[in-house]
Amino acid sequence: MCFTSSDRTDDPPPRPARVLEQQATSMPTPSKASMPQNFAPPAGPPPSHRAGDEYAPPSGPPPSHDYAPPAGPPPTKNNPFFDGVAPPSGPPPSQRYGGQGSSDFAPPPGPPPSQEKETKKHDWETAVPDTSLLPPPPSFFSGFDRSPTNNAPEHEAREGEDWCRRFPLSNPLPVAPAELDAMNSGNINMFAPPFYRGTLGLQAIGVWRGKTESKARDTCLATYPPLYSVTAHSPFATHRAKTIYYEVRILEDSRHEVSLALGYVAPPYPPFRLPGWHRGSLAVHGDDGHKYINDRWGGKEFTHAFRRGETLGLGMEIAPAPGTGISVQIFLTRDGVENNRWDLHEETDKVQDLPVTGLEGFHDICAAIGVFDAVSFEIVFVPEKWRWQGWRAHQD
Repeated sequence: MCFTSSDRTDDPPPRPARVLEQQATSMPTPSKASMPQNFAPPAGPPPSHRAGDEYAPPSGPPPSHDYAPPAGPPPTKNNPFFDGVAPPSGPPPSQRYGGQGSSDFAPPPGPPPSQEKETKKHDWETAVPDTSLLPPPPSFFSGFDRSPTNNAPEHEAREGEDWCRRFPLSNPLPVAPAELDAMNSGNINMFAPPFYRGTLGLQAIGVWRGKTESKARDTCLATYPPLYSVTAHSPFATHRAKTIYYEVRILEDSRHEVSLALGYVAPPYPPFRLPGWHRGSLAVHGDDGHKYINDRWGGKEFTHAFRRGETLGLGMEIAPAPGTGISVQIFLTRDGVENNRWDLHEETDKVQDLPVTGLEGFHDICAAIGVFDAVSFEIVFVPEKWRWQGWRAHQD
């Protein structure tokens, strides 16, 4: 660079400004021939070589080393929207709900919902079959409309109902000491109605044998004295249970289908109807094995049909019930072994089942054996001659 004569001074010429090494290498220095002849540098030293008193940083330490907040309360105190509002009590939300060390809240166990595997939906149409294809449900409480074996004519059923309306149940009768002794020893008499077609005879004290003719009509053979007397045996009077029982042996010369029923009746009872068909009576019929309780239709399933040569027994347990009632259980034995039983007050069908009045322990109860067609039988009232030995636990 060259200077004009008017710029000459006694000071040493200024040193050129430092140029970055990268620029020095990348940009060529212009030659004197390229400099204009009338160019002059600006007055004064180069900017990097000015005297120290020409430039000074602002007073005080650098901002990063000395900082104070602006005067006055924090902005939230000056903000008209937050005037007089205090922060909620307790730790910040980050510490209260799920924050580090929080004990107030814990996430539910298991992976987050987004990580759970999608559960398969229940296919109820496959699990539940079409019930229209199923058979009708069994009838637990209702009985049969007709017996599968033998049925009496409908007009006889109507006649039996008419007879019961004309002769209502008797009130309990007083029992003489001789009658009470006969009950306890099994010295029971059997009575047959005048139209009975067959034989009936006393074999020994408390043992009767009978035989009916072929095609004999329905007949009810009843006992006296009763096996249960309200006067002598009511749980209200004795405060204990009373069990009545008897056995019938089906003899071998009976027809194959046993036409005999074991039952109990509250007197009086229509003698031309089998026990179990009308009020105040129950029975188990031998031809179908059904139980009948004031049921003139087909009865209810109970046991299998009776067989020739078999000994059947029917008993009633009349006992005090909790509270102020009487409970009644009926049981059947076959060859000395209890086969089945039922509760007189079991669940029944409200529409089809009729009342059990007369059998609840408030009326005298007699043994009743129903027969029809050809059957041979032996009836035993003496406990010592029974095949069932459970009577020993029920002795008075």
